[in-house]
Amino acid sequence: MDNSQAPERIVNDHEETKLSAQQKPSKGGWRSAIFVIFVEVAERFSYYGVSGNLITYLTNVLGQPTPTAAKNVNIWSGVSMVSPILGAIVADSYLGRFKTIILSSIIYFMGVLLLTLSVSVASLRHHQSIFFLALYIISIGEGGHKPCVQAFAADQFNDDVPQEKAAKSSFFNWWYSGIVSGASVSLLFVVYVQDSISWGTAYAILAAAVAAALGLFLMGIPTYRRQEPLGSPFVQVAQVLVASVRKRRVDATHSDSRVCSEDWRVGGHGNGRSGFKTLARTTQFRILDKAMIVDNIDASSKTRNHWRLCPVNQVEEVKLLLRLVPIWLTSLMFTIVFAQLSTYFTKQGSTMIRSINGSRFQIPAASLQAINGITIVIFTVIYDRILVPVTRKITGRPSGITILQRMGIGHFILIFTMIIAGVMEAKRVRVARQHGLIDSPKSTVPMRVWWLLPQYISCGTSLVFTVVGMQELFYDQVPEGMRSMGAAAYISTVGVGSFLSSAVISIVQAISSRTGHQWLVDNLNRAHLYYFYWMLAGLSALNLCFFLWFAKGFEYKKIEWNDPNEKKISLNGYNNNGRR
Repeated sequence: MDNSQAPERIVNDHEETKLSAQQKPSKGGWRSAIFVIFVEVAERFSYYGVSGNLITYLTNVLGQPTPTAAKNVNIWSGVSMVSPILGAIVADSYLGRFKTIILSSIIYFMGVLLLTLSVSVASLRHHQSIFFLALYIISIGEGGHKPCVQAFAADQFNDDVPQEKAAKSSFFNWWYSGIVSGASVSLLFVVYVQDSISWGTAYAILAAAVAAALGLFLMGIPTYRRQEPLGSPFVQVAQVLVASVRKRRVDATHSDSRVCSEDWRVGGHGNGRSGFKTLARTTQFRILDKAMIVDNIDASSKTRNHWRLCPVNQVEEVKLLLRLVPIWLTSLMFTIVFAQLSTYFTKQGSTMIRSINGSRFQIPAASLQAINGITIVIFTVIYDRILVPVTRKITGRPSGITILQRMGIGHFILIFTMIIAGVMEAKRVRVARQHGLIDSPKSTVPMRVWWLLPQYISCGTSLVFTVVGMQELFYDQVPEGMRSMGAAAYISTVGVGSFLSSAVISIVQAISSRTGHQWLVDNLNRAHLYYFYWMLAGLSALNLCFFLWFAKGFEYKKIEWNDPNEKKISLNGYNNNGRR
């Protein structure tokens, strides 16, 4: 599918021995990261406690029609997942990750507290404005929290120390397990409290969890490594774009052209080394190469004009970002489908038999989303322990398959997820018709909710491939100084996908209403939701074609080690065939 795997640093024996001899750092490492992991677990616990069953509150308590409620859920989710872009800018340019986490956690807590009051106080219970105000305060807190927490936790491990580099790899496994665990527990426990006890009690539990997590995070202050804000990454991107436009008539292909090699550093001269890492020059987006050409004006200037002449490394960093744009765009279809998980999937389950062995206990429809988490945990172990070793023997790559191959498999599985969902929905409607329940939307359709398990399990399997691949790609393939922005870019696909999901629902409603047979109406027994699912499957298949086309021409980041005393060494770790 693609030409090479993402780079893995190769350290020579002399350097490794030197680094191993260093004293153990007084700050950072696992003892610091564990505090941050608990903060993220609590945040996911709280977020899914709100989002997982939100459509039920909007329809059953506030009385909104199902299509309207689905659109409101998607819009709120979209804002929550797009706002991290602003949060990343604030963190990288002004406050730093540590201060941004504290401030956003306080805002997040205030939002959950107001949400608790809005559903508990009788005079506020049916005031939609207060409820939605609380939701969007949570979105603001999410915007500052989400792009900073993972990057701040990863900052506690030093890539230049082999022991800590190995620990960081283990950290990401525990990080993802923590996210899934927090979300799954919330979908099982908090959703049950919402359906069986009260919404106020459930939201109070979420507020307490956020407060406890903030207190735990503050306890770890003496152990944290902190990085100061480096300035807005958009300024450096803008400098390259402006410089390339100003030099649009310069011949960048001439063999005698001089290029600016000032500050070609990615990692700097840390730990007393004489060399430094650089991004290798690439042939894509050659128009940007003009920004690094030294012309007569630059040569005659005593100081470098940053808006007219940019170092090679700065230009290559912009190229890294541009390569990710097509992958980002083709990831939106995945998030459009994923948005159905907390909306129409949940409404499907709410109409079916949810008791266990005829008991009075009813499984909350929103708790079915926990099946995704269970599937992810199980299949992650299968992927890591079985699939990777098998594919490693075939491909010769340490990871078995490349990041984009992994994402492509996830996109392929997603197609079958929506086909299965459509088949199960058609069966549900058929059963409702057979029992005369077409015009009784509040009656329980005599069909077990377990019929929905295949679509949930298929969706969870797709997440293991696609989402984890996206996280790795947008962390690994962005410049090191823009890791917060990389995380925000990945998260923003979920937000934009939620917005697009609302737009798709509106378009489908408008078009299908002209035929006299609306696909999406409040009464799911009268709706044609299965047509909607199959339409999404078709769009996903078309999107997969575009993804494969872009992935085939994708070039992974290539890093070189420049040492004045030694020959330039490639740190990519792979040859042109993607093998060691």
